[in-house]
Amino acid sequence: MSTPLRPVTERPKGVVAPTSASRKFRLARYQPPAGLAAFLDHAWLVEWDLRGQPAYTQRTLPYPCVNLVFDAGRTALFGVVRGAFDYTLAGRGRALGLRFRPGAFRAVLGRPVHTVTDRVLPLPAVFAGLDDEAAAGFERAVLEAGDDAAMVAAAADFLQPRLPPPDARVESLQAILAQAAGDGLLTRVEALAERAGMSVRALQQCFADYLGVSPKWVVRRYRLHEAADRLAGGEAVDLAQLAQSLGYYDQAHFTRDFQRLVGQPPHAYRRQEAGA
Repeated sequence: MSTPLRPVTERPKGVVAPTSASRKFRLARYQPPAGLAAFLDHAWLVEWDLRGQPAYTQRTLPYPCVNLVFDAGRTALFGVVRGAFDYTLAGRGRALGLRFRPGAFRAVLGRPVHTVTDRVLPLPAVFAGLDDEAAAGFERAVLEAGDDAAMVAAAADFLQPRLPPPDARVESLQAILAQAAGDGLLTRVEALAERAGMSVRALQQCFADYLGVSPKWVVRRYRLHEAADRLAGGEAVDLAQLAQSLGYYDQAHFTRDFQRLVGQPPHAYRRQEAGA
């Protein structure tokens, strides 16, 4: 019998157009299985049935996390994506992902995480001693499992014996990221470095090594995540004030970055979600 899963109760912020998305697929997120909490943020599962309907492309906003994804014919290790991530759903299917805690994949990879940024790697390229046939077998074991709990258990069975000892530095990195994510007024890398008790250069090197992206990228993405979440929720915010609160010099620069990441300007995105 599968171990009962503990759902993640916090609302996800990375799903673009969440109201429309909820009509196209089921998204479930679960706390890491026992023994994997030092490495995993959570497990996520997407299940869809679009038979007789057009394909649907879902956009997701990036976090500084590496994902191990079990997906029919596309199982792979996904490095941090610096742009938006688009995934097309068609027919019927499901996929399971294990999202690593920021920085925790460094010990698994055994080299700086920036070497896999924006890259998709087959499992044998990451895990020693694993060939294509064995990887395909693990993919089937996960995707053919009976329910969510069984899928997560099968994925954990794959990952658990391939993990090294945890890297103690990850915990201090979590504290730095909590500052970046939790303080909406923190918009400058210099301020983040000061709070971390590090030089800007040392912080940049740490982020490149453990996260695969720069501190500036992380700070800006957290702010854009917050903006997208507030607009999708229909919050009546002044866009000029919102841009200023996110550290932008003017609304035009904010609009440009938001549109590049989300796919449409802030006012249009808010109007779309309000009428969805």
